[in-house]
Amino acid sequence: MTDKKLKVLVVGLGQMGRSHAMAYHDHPGFEIVGLVNRSTPKLPDGLAGYPVRHDFAAALAEFKPDVVSIATHTNTHADYAVAAMEAGAHVFVEKPLASTVEDARRVVAAAEKHKRKLVIGYILRHHPSWTRLIEEARNLGGPYVFRMNLNQQSSAAAWDIHRSIMQTTSPIVDCGVHYVDVMCQITDAKPVEVRGMGLGMASGLPAGMYNYGHFQVLFDDGSLGWYEAGWGPMMSETAFFVKDVISPKGSVSIVMDEGAASDDINAHTQTSRLLVHHAELGGDGKFTRKDDWLDMHDEPNHDALCYREQDFVYRAVSEDIDLTRHMNDAVTSLNICLAADESVRTGLAVRL
Repeated sequence: MTDKKLKVLVVGLGQMGRSHAMAYHDHPGFEIVGLVNRSTPKLPDGLAGYPVRHDFAAALAEFKPDVVSIATHTNTHADYAVAAMEAGAHVFVEKPLASTVEDARRVVAAAEKHKRKLVIGYILRHHPSWTRLIEEARNLGGPYVFRMNLNQQSSAAAWDIHRSIMQTTSPIVDCGVHYVDVMCQITDAKPVEVRGMGLGMASGLPAGMYNYGHFQVLFDDGSLGWYEAGWGPMMSETAFFVKDVISPKGSVSIVMDEGAASDDINAHTQTSRLLVHHAELGGDGKFTRKDDWLDMHDEPNHDALCYREQDFVYRAVSEDIDLTRHMNDAVTSLNICLAADESVRTGLAVRL
């Protein structure tokens, strides 16, 4: 590993952009050379001293960064990422990778052509509890049934953020790519069909947009996945966070602490406890093994996860980590979620 600091340009200073910027600020391997945002935001003390620009292309030419971190609206991701790599920079880009599968593949192709590292913001891949969930589920063996959701009862500033995201991206795409990625890591099977449903349940949504949706994905090993996401002041706090992986041999589930709230960003990643259930029955028809409870209360919070994620970016560059599987997985999970969005809008199942 080199001791050289990587010069990073941070583009987009919303909730995730600020968290990533603070991770770069605290990481000894990075030096922030500039921040880019359409407006001039109020920044935390750690970021207040860095120069702020409003034009991405101009900032890219001015600062000549080694790494560009992109946390803007999804419809800008592909063009910004390709421009950064053409300028010689490695790229970290928040999920979803792009607005279309074609654009996602264009970004991956640019990374391969220019021999640049491309890391996509799949934060759960850097979470010890989620990697443990994947390990425990794979140990059970498939085929699997995946039951996953992340509903968020939002108001005030949080609802403003959700409505801003929905200018370009539906909830089942924006959040869904995380959990579909987990499904794909567990089953390692090929997705073959997606079926989606959605409904607009709030005033002021962009034309054709919906703030509640769910979908089912079928895999070629027989596994079935269900994912649900709804945003807004109307959402219930009951069962807002369901994470179950079921196999013929049992199940692995995330069990949240009582009183967890959907508007707490840490609740979106923290697991509290894992419950491993064993399905084997004895001759008397009773379970032969007790359930296993795995305590995860010492896990990192959201900001600590962002630090781990950016440390991975640093290691990917400095250690020349092969990211081929990482990039291809990002395209696959996006393909599934965009197929779900297409199914919502057409009313038809989508074959992959």
